[in-house]
Amino acid sequence: MAEKTISITLRVWRQDGPQAEGRFASYHAKDIPADLSFLEMLDIVNAGLEKAGADPIAFEHDCREGICGSCGAVVNGHAHGPQRATTLCQLYMRHFNDGDVITIEPFRAKAFPLIKDLVVDRSAFDRIIQAGGYISVKTGTAPDAHAQLVPKPKAEQAMDAAACIGCGACVAACPNASASLFTAAKISQLCKLPQGDPERKRRVSAMIRQMDHEGFGSCSKHYECQAACPKEIKVANIATMNREFLRTLLPGE
Repeated sequence: MAEKTISITLRVWRQDGPQAEGRFASYHAKDIPADLSFLEMLDIVNAGLEKAGADPIAFEHDCREGICGSCGAVVNGHAHGPQRATTLCQLYMRHFNDGDVITIEPFRAKAFPLIKDLVVDRSAFDRIIQAGGYISVKTGTAPDAHAQLVPKPKAEQAMDAAACIGCGACVAACPNASASLFTAAKISQLCKLPQGDPERKRRVSAMIRQMDHEGFGSCSKHYECQAACPKEIKVANIATMNREFLRTLLPGE
C-alpha cells in the first residue's frame, strides 16, 4: 500500500529579531508523508529553503518525545496545535487534510520576548523556579520509602502537578498571558508533600512575586490554560496556590 501523503500551504511568522518587523511568509509543502510529526514536516521545509539558499525557519525543539517542553508554537490559533493533550513535536500530519492552509505563529506574551521567527525567550519561567520552586532544607540521606507516610491522594496530586513541562502553552492560550497555571503547578507539587512544608510560606510568596515581576497577566478564570496544556494540568492547582498565598497573610499560620 502506498504511503499516504498530503500537500499543504504554510503561513509562517518570520521575524529576524526582536526589533525587526515581522511578517507572514507562505511556503508550499508537497507530498508530506502523513505519518511525519509536525516538526519533521518543518525539517523538510527547511531543507528545501536551505537548498534554495534561503533562511530556514527558526523553531525550538529538543527531545521530540513530548517530555522536555522545548517546542512550542501556535498552530491555527491553538498553542501546540489542535490536538488535545499533545505537544507540537507529537502532533502528526495525519491530523491535517490535503490542501490545508496552516498558520504558524510564535507564543505571544510580553514576558516571552521574541528571539527569531517561532523562537521566544521563556527564561521567565526559569526565574520563577529559581525564586522558590525547590527544596533547600537538609533532608539527610535517602530514607526508606515507608519512613514518612504520604496519603495516596496527596501523592497523586503532587505527581499530577509535577507533570508540568514548562512549555508555556498556558501563557500563550490565556487572553491575559497569565503564568498562573505554571506557577501553581510548581507550588502544588511541593506543598502537597511533607518535604516541601518547611519552606511553603516563603516559597509561595517568592514565586508569586517573581511571576508578577516578570510581567505576566493575572488569572481571570478563562480556563484556556487547562485546555491548551499538553500534560492536562488542572486549574485546581491555581486554587491551591491562592490558598497557600492566603495562609501567608494569616497570623499564626
